[in-house]
Amino acid sequence: MDTHIKHAIAYLRVSTEEQAREGISLSAQRKKIRAWVSLNAPEAEVHFYEDKGISGTKLSTRPALLEALEKVEKTKDAALVIYSLSRLSRSTKHTLWLAEKLEKAKCELVSLSEKIDTTTAAGKMVFRMLAVLAEFERDQISERTRMALSQLRAEGKRFSRYPVYSDQVAERAAELRDRGMSYRKIAERMDKEGYKTHLGGPWQACMARRLARRAGSK
Repeated sequence: MDTHIKHAIAYLRVSTEEQAREGISLSAQRKKIRAWVSLNAPEAEVHFYEDKGISGTKLSTRPALLEALEKVEKTKDAALVIYSLSRLSRSTKHTLWLAEKLEKAKCELVSLSEKIDTTTAAGKMVFRMLAVLAEFERDQISERTRMALSQLRAEGKRFSRYPVYSDQVAERAAELRDRGMSYRKIAERMDKEGYKTHLGGPWQACMARRLARRAGSK
């Protein structure tokens, strides 16, 4: 029994096609999550976040997941509990990003189907492996970028360190900043409103800051 978990942040998702399949309906996911909490953290308060009829391909189109992640950042002694990793994300890149985000927030991760539970020693090992894979992916991207820039220099071509976004995107970031929002909150709002990043991943505070300043905000 794990007594240090005071909050179980439960995220559930089902797409329209999957709702009819036995075993992964929202009610089935909810039941299994409650069973885990009852057995492992009986005194924990459970917070449910549900995305109904939404694909797991994009993070920006899942408002309940974004709310759950916001709750994670604000809550101590918490665990994000899911039925399976496929409910969380169908993209390896997004899964690694989410794992890193949870680690920074010092939030445990429990995935019932894969038996990943970072409240245990074995679960921590899996979690750390995900973090290592995330670092490896970043190193690969950095290496490819350096090689591409070297090639551009060799060919005498101009290049920019930063991706090009439309003026509309930059102006939206500046507008939110002028309302007094933090860059982290702006990044979250850009995700919710469906603005795309150049790599297709979630928005980051540094990206929001760069765009807002480009449009003249301080």
